Amino acid sequence: MLRRTLLAAALSALAVAPAAAQTFPDRPITLIVPYAAGGPSDVLGRLLAQSMSQTLGQTVVIENVGGAGGTTGAGRAARATPDGYTLLIHHLALAAGATLYRNLTYDTVKDFAPIGLVNQGPFVIVSKLGIEAKTIAEFLDHVKKSGRNISFGTAGVGSGSHLCNMMLQSALGTKFNEIPYRGTGPAMNDLVAGQLDALCDQTTNSIPQIQGNRIRPYAVTATERVAQLPTLPTLQEAGLANFEVTVWHALYAPRGTPDAVIQRLNAALEVALKDQTVLARFADLGTTAYPAGRRGPAEARAQLEREVEKWRRVITEAGVAPSN
Repeated sequence: MLRRTLLAAALSALAVAPAAAQTFPDRPITLIVPYAAGGPSDVLGRLLAQSMSQTLGQTVVIENVGGAGGTTGAGRAARATPDGYTLLIHHLALAAGATLYRNLTYDTVKDFAPIGLVNQGPFVIVSKLGIEAKTIAEFLDHVKKSGRNISFGTAGVGSGSHLCNMMLQSALGTKFNEIPYRGTGPAMNDLVAGQLDALCDQTTNSIPQIQGNRIRPYAVTATERVAQLPTLPTLQEAGLANFEVTVWHALYAPRGTPDAVIQRLNAALEVALKDQTVLARFADLGTTAYPAGRRGPAEARAQLEREVEKWRRVITEAGVAPSN
């Protein structure tokens, strides 16, 4: 009797996933952005939400859950019911946080079901207009001479801006004053207002301000120049050998989300990443979609695992102590 009961339960469970996929989604979906509104992850999240809402026939609602370098929002997503109705968009900071935070409420590798890779792009070094340095060489010299007297914004320990700052300080052999924000959106506001000196931020957030002549750009962190900012050199051109920081985003669901639902969400993400309106906006912001055929759930998981190990090595070699 017990064996028949267990068999019936197992067969019933197997039938749930296809049924869920057939009816999914039947209510709005929440997409958690682990940073403040107005920042680069928020911009990308809203682009995807608009397209995916049309494909899925249900509204995808953005929920900004900032704090602790993106780990607060990630924890909220990891604890959500694994039914596909709570998703997370996050970037390389999700991987770096595995080493930079001692008391995470989730396992970075085990507690998320990747849906797919979204985009990749560089950071750009920018300052307020009040900084007198006009070239990257002048700015780096200014940073080395100023030390703790120059302020760089971050979105918290483990955020992309913090990782970029960490590598820049290591390359220059100096320490500057890092000011934490709930996201680089608020940091950018202070930079434009002249209340913050400098920022290492994603092109998605910086290009509109650069084009509006509200901040001063110096260099990009990629190995090649960015088409939207053709006059800006790379940091490698500026003499910082092997300096490269590339930001990438992926979409996740909580661990245990049915495979059929993951595939449904991945299909909607694919539609978004083939949408010419979305791609044109990506181009405007200096970022590119991951190549088709190399951005599915398996590739996203492999990327996350590689980046966890990469940043563990970088952070350990830099001698950075984990934060509580």
